[in-house]
Amino acid sequence: MIKRVLVLLSALGSLLFADIYNLKPIKITDDISCVIGDINPPNKQNNGFVSNMCYVNMGNSLVVLDAGPTYIFAKEFHKLMKKEYPNKKISHVVLSNYHDDRIQGASYFKELGAKILGHKTINDDIKQNPSKFQRMKAVLPKEIYQKTELINADTLVEGGYKIKGSKKTLEIIKPSKISEEKSDIAVYSKDDSFLFVGNMVFNGRLLSYKKTSNINGWIEALENLAKIKAKYLLGGHGKDFHKDSYKASLEYLKILRDDVKKAYEDEIDIFEVKNHVKSKKFDYLKHFEQLNSANISIYYTQLEWE
Repeated sequence: MIKRVLVLLSALGSLLFADIYNLKPIKITDDISCVIGDINPPNKQNNGFVSNMCYVNMGNSLVVLDAGPTYIFAKEFHKLMKKEYPNKKISHVVLSNYHDDRIQGASYFKELGAKILGHKTINDDIKQNPSKFQRMKAVLPKEIYQKTELINADTLVEGGYKIKGSKKTLEIIKPSKISEEKSDIAVYSKDDSFLFVGNMVFNGRLLSYKKTSNINGWIEALENLAKIKAKYLLGGHGKDFHKDSYKASLEYLKILRDDVKKAYEDEIDIFEVKNHVKSKKFDYLKHFEQLNSANISIYYTQLEWE
C-alpha cells in the first residue's frame, strides 16, 4: 500500500514539474533559434502558444524576440535558452507589436532584469485596447495563466534604434507608419542576414486584417522589408523562414486592396463584394474562409469612412 502511494506521489510530482509547452527550437543560424507557434487561435490544446518567438546570441548577452503568451511560457522559454547558453543573461526583449500572444510573458523577463523594448506607440496601443487582453483569461486554465501580468514596455524606440552586443548588432526597423498595427516593428541582424517581422507576415494561415490596420501601409512595409534582401525572413505565424516567405502575404494584400476598392467604386453591396475579390488562390491557407470574409468586410468598411 505504501509503495503504491509513493508511486502515485512520484507520478504526480513529475506532472507538476513537467514543462507545459514542450518547446522545440529550430536553428535558423548559428546564433538564432526560434520556436514556432500553433496556427490556430489560442485554445486549451496550445495553451495560447500561437506565435513565433526567437532568441539571439549577441556574444555577451541574449536578446529575445517577443515575450510569449504567459508567464509560464516565458519561464519555459528561458529554460530552453539556458540549455544552450547557461551563463548568458538576457539584455533585451523586443516586442514586435502589442498583441497578447506576444507580450504577456514580458513580466517574467522583467524580473530577470531585461529591458522590455517596443515601438514608441506600443504602450498607447496597450492602454487603448484593454479588450485584447481578455481572451487568454477566458480560454486558458487558471494554472496556465497564473502569474501572467500585463506590463508596459520600458524602452520606447523608433526605427533605426540599435541593440549592440559584443558579437553583433540588431537593428529595429519601422518599415511603415502603420501596417497590421501602429506598433509593428521588425528586427534585423545583418550578421545573420535574418529578419524577424512579427505580424507583418503570416504563413500557414491567412493574415488577419483589422480595423486598426492600414492596407497601403502594410503593403509599403513588406515592399520595404523585401529591399533588405535578407537570406532568412520569419513572420509572426507559420514555419517558413526562407527569403521569399513574405510574398504570399504581400500578394494577398494587393488583391484585397485592388479588388475591394474596385467593387466599392462600382457600388457593389458589401454583402456581394466577396464574389468580386480574386483571393481564392489562397484557400490552401488555414482559416481562409473565416478570415478572408472578415478582411474583405473590414477593408470595405474602411473605404466607406475615408
